[in-house]
Parts: sequence; structure tokens; C-alpha cells
Amino acid sequence: MRPNRTNRVRYTVVSLLLLCSVAAQAKLHVVATLPDLGSLAREIGKDKIDIVVLGKANDDPHFVQARPNFVTSLRDADVLIENGAELEAAWLPPVLRKTDNPKIDVGKAGRVDASQGIRLIESVTSVALSAEAHPRGNPHFIVDPINAAAVAQHIAKSFAAVDPASAAFYDANYRKFDAVISAKVRGWRAVLQDLQDRHLAAYHDSWAYFAHRFDVKIDVFLEPKPGSPPTPAHLTEAIQKMKEYSIKAILVEPYQDRRLAEKIGRSTDSRVVDFSVFPGGIPNTDSYVNLIDQLVKKFAGAAK
Repeated sequence: MRPNRTNRVRYTVVSLLLLCSVAAQAKLHVVATLPDLGSLAREIGKDKIDIVVLGKANDDPHFVQARPNFVTSLRDADVLIENGAELEAAWLPPVLRKTDNPKIDVGKAGRVDASQGIRLIESVTSVALSAEAHPRGNPHFIVDPINAAAVAQHIAKSFAAVDPASAAFYDANYRKFDAVISAKVRGWRAVLQDLQDRHLAAYHDSWAYFAHRFDVKIDVFLEPKPGSPPTPAHLTEAIQKMKEYSIKAILVEPYQDRRLAEKIGRSTDSRVVDFSVFPGGIPNTDSYVNLIDQLVKKFAGAAK
């Protein structure tokens, strides 16, 4: 009897140790709506998270097509990171209604609204503009690196609240990222400091925060209003402004109508330059910092 009893005790102890080990190694299940948020989450969570990014780098972030894995990923999520400022308003709420996951409800530790505390540019006061893609103001604030660091801090706090045992790890990673951004911003500004009087055009108004941070001008757009299709009358006006400002480049994102931009380029002796708000949207941008590196280089090359 004693040997059997001893074996049972040993088995119980081993089982408990294995369960503790599994619990200690369990990773946070994180869902980010868009690739820039996914990149920031990886900076903070490193190997302590498993992450699913819903939108792809070549998606229009205002209108991401729901895919079969969205609901299942959100049902399993410990943390949901969204851009907010109504960027995902057309596609995220219908998916969330199918998930029934209280851990990522609004107001819970597992729900990160990246726009929290961000001062939005172009806050809309006119009801006539409510149908635009930017009803609350421009939601593309993460292309400002200082805003990106603030979002990284939100993410670190959420991860720490959901996984207190690793709070120091998340905070240390945020502080490292913040230090990198602070140092890089000085270098990026130095690259662009002599180009403050140059104007560039863009298809969509995704660049207000980038332009504000680096004191550059991206102020002629092929869309008459954010999210509105270009009209002949507006394009005629845009061409006139491009000639007036001697604009030599049009910034185009992966999901936008490159052929139209090239047509406008032929009318204005300007070239189309591939830009993206997302890591992975253009070559050599596998991280957020690398994305801003490339955007600064591309802007500098286009503006000279």
C-alpha cells in the first residue's frame, strides 16, 4: 500500500509542477486591428504574447474586409488593441458583436483604445462633414512617432494589468522603445529640416501628424474630402495647386488608385512615391521604427 501511496503523491506533485510551469509560460493572446498597432504590441510584449493582426498592410484601414479568423481570434483574446477615433467604425463593431468576450469590452483592462489622450487634428464641427472618413478628426495619428510612443505606453499598461507577473518586463520594453523614438526623432528632424518650404501631394489625408511633427507640407490631396472619390472638378483644382507649388511627387498608399495618381503625375511633371502608414506596406519596413526611417528617406528624396 505504501509504494502505491508514494507513487500517487509523486504523481500529484509532478502534475502540479507541470501545471505551474504551463501557467508560467502562458502567453497573452493579443489582437491588434491594424499592422502599426501590431508592431507596437510586439515591441512591448516580445515573446510573452501571441498576436493576431486583423488588417493587412495593403488594406484600407477604414474598410477592412472581415475574414473568417476575426471572430475566433477575438473570442480568444486577452487584449484587443484598436486605433479608435472611428478609424475602424465601419468594420470592427459588427465583428465584436459576434464574439461575446467580456475581457475586451470597452473599459476593461484588455481593451486598448490607442486614441486615448491623443489630440486629434482637424476636429470636425460641421454636421455636413459627418459622412467623411474622418468624422471625429484625422485618425492617422500613429505616423507621428511621439504619438506612437504614447500608444506603446497604453499597451504596456494594459499588458501589465492583464498579466501583473510580467509588469516590469512590459514597462522596461516600453521605456526602451520610448528612448529609441526620442533619439530617432532628432535624427529624422535633421534629415527634413531643410525641406520645410517644399510641398508634396498625397492621394488621401493620412499624413497630417507626420507633417506636423517634422514641419513639412503635405497639403494637396487627390480626394476632395477624406474618403470621397476624386472628382474631375477637384482634380483640376489639385493640378493647378501642384503647378503653383511646383510639387514634384504624389504620395500613394498600397490600396489607392495608383493609375489615377500616375495620370495626374503626367499632367504635373511629378512622380508617384509609394508611402504607407503601416509596417510592411512598403519594402524594408518590418518594424515601426524602420517604417518611419523609410518614410523620412522617401519624403526627403521626393522633396529635393
